[in-house]
Parts: sequence; C-alpha cells; structure tokens
Amino acid sequence: MFTSLPLMALIVIAYNVLVFLGGGAAMDNVLAEVQLLSGAVWSVTVSDIILSSALVLLFFELIGSTKTTGSSVLNHGLSLVVFIVALIEFIVLPEFGTSTFFLITMFTLLDVVAGFTVTIATARRDFSVGE
Repeated sequence: MFTSLPLMALIVIAYNVLVFLGGGAAMDNVLAEVQLLSGAVWSVTVSDIILSSALVLLFFELIGSTKTTGSSVLNHGLSLVVFIVALIEFIVLPEFGTSTFFLITMFTLLDVVAGFTVTIATARRDFSVGE
C-alpha cells in the first residue's frame, strides 16, 4: 500500500504543515550558514531544504516509475491528484503563491508526466508493442 503513495505528496504535506503552523515566514528561516572557499557565506533556509528534499524524492519517484505493476499505475493516478491539489493551492491560496511552492508544483507535474511516459515506454519494451 505504501508503494502506491506518491513521494511528492510528502513534500506538499510538509509545505502545508510549515505554512499553516509556522506561517509563510518560516520558509525564510536560516538553518545554517556555510563559509565557502570564495569567502561568500551561503545561508541555508528551510525553503532550500524543502526544495532539495523534493528533488531527491522526485529522483526516487522516477526510478519507481519503471515498474509496470498495478500499484505503480495507482501511484501515477495519485501523483496526478497531488499535482492538481498543489496547483489549486498555488493558484487560490495566497500563502502558497511563492517561488518555492511554484517549483514544488512543477516537480509534481514532472512526476506525473515522467511517470506516465516512462511507464508507457517500459510497457512497450516489455510487451513488444509497437514496431
């Protein structure tokens, strides 16, 4: 059952929790500052951590989309639902009208498109459909 859960839903849920419990300002909180060799100071914010986590989870989603099981098809359908929810939140709720959430929404769209594309390509190869 947990293999059907889209990992990008975890990021959208985490963003929702941070916005509704901590307010939009929580995204700008600096968690760490790193001195680079160039002398510049890189400030790592909550937003940076969320986007980095979203990229890692998107990578695992793309790896998982190569499976042609019934649960992977359910995962793709649920990923579409996650994208629609994220898109509605981005368009309708002012707290979600940020660049960070826009990128998260684009990650969910990429998950949907890549998931269906990879699954179709894998199914064609597995079942020798096509040429």
